[in-house]
Amino acid sequence: MPLDQPAPTADQLEAAFAPGRPMAIGLEEEVMLLETETLDLAPIAREVVEAAPDGAPLKLELPASQVEIMTAPAGTVSEAVRQVSEGRRTLAAIAAGRARPACAGVHPFAAPDGVLNRGERYERTLADYGPAARQQLVCALQVHVAVGGPDRARAVYNALRSYLPEIAALAANAPWHAGRDTGLASIRPKLSEALPRQGVPPAISSWAALAGELHWGNSSGTVPEPGRWWWELRPHPSFGTLELRVPDAQTTLAHASGVAAFAHALVGWLAQRHEAGEPLPVVDSWRIGENRWSALRWGVEGSMADLETGARRPTAERLLELMEAVGPAADDLGCGPELAVAAGMVRHNGAMAQREAVAGDGASGLTRWLAERFLEDA
Repeated sequence: MPLDQPAPTADQLEAAFAPGRPMAIGLEEEVMLLETETLDLAPIAREVVEAAPDGAPLKLELPASQVEIMTAPAGTVSEAVRQVSEGRRTLAAIAAGRARPACAGVHPFAAPDGVLNRGERYERTLADYGPAARQQLVCALQVHVAVGGPDRARAVYNALRSYLPEIAALAANAPWHAGRDTGLASIRPKLSEALPRQGVPPAISSWAALAGELHWGNSSGTVPEPGRWWWELRPHPSFGTLELRVPDAQTTLAHASGVAAFAHALVGWLAQRHEAGEPLPVVDSWRIGENRWSALRWGVEGSMADLETGARRPTAERLLELMEAVGPAADDLGCGPELAVAAGMVRHNGAMAQREAVAGDGASGLTRWLAERFLEDA
């Protein structure tokens, strides 16, 4: 995608979300490369990607120590995760002897500032945001879902905003950073906040309104292309998908499948409710943001407030109740078994597993533990 391009019009946005493969899912997994001996970040992503065979689903990202595994659109979560599994095996084979790949929201002990990739896009990011760009050593599991139809996509987007904290809590997998326990289940979103347009996205009142916002961003130079609309959920006009950017990268493929299934089922459930004529709620961002903070601080072990009444309940209870509600949609989408994995993560997710792994073995031991699980389910 060009660095500078005209902002899409409302008609172009609606056309991008026209029915194609409704409920198709795609995944993008950001992977850290580690030095083979020290396990510190290894800034050799370009070398690894250039050594990949033609057609390998690997691409560069902003950090020079990160490789992204991409999938083609898939009909089911299991198909998408199979593609990620193949990508993990390919990446591990190419990196062998040069680096060890590992997945988590952040590296447990690396210096907070890192080396960035060279290239016009990355150098512009560094020029625009300075030292904050060097702190973006963060890894996400991005989930794309093609909802099918502009009206349905916008309604589902607006309602899905309310559930971003639940997804974040389930997927929290970054408690250690710069050699210490941060006290958060995931520090990754707080690091991302050094850049603009992070966290809970604004509601979209119409496609014309979004086109107006993107036009303003283009004219001001702050959003020269829609790829800089960096919220934790965004409509992706190039793919015609809703892109969930809130989950941390998951250490194991099993946990990645659980997070993807929960996201896929949520989107399917909301889409079904919209098709049935049910008005989907659109909640103020600040209320959702309060639950987001609980998700980052406590993960699945905290509590969240009802977005209408304010009554608090344990996050684990909210998640299990929500998974029961979306269960029929998960069955329709073929991700019922993976949703069961997500239910198990409510009791023991990535952040909890990391804290258990680090006990008595320090941050370097934790990093080794992460690397050893990269191919565990592949």
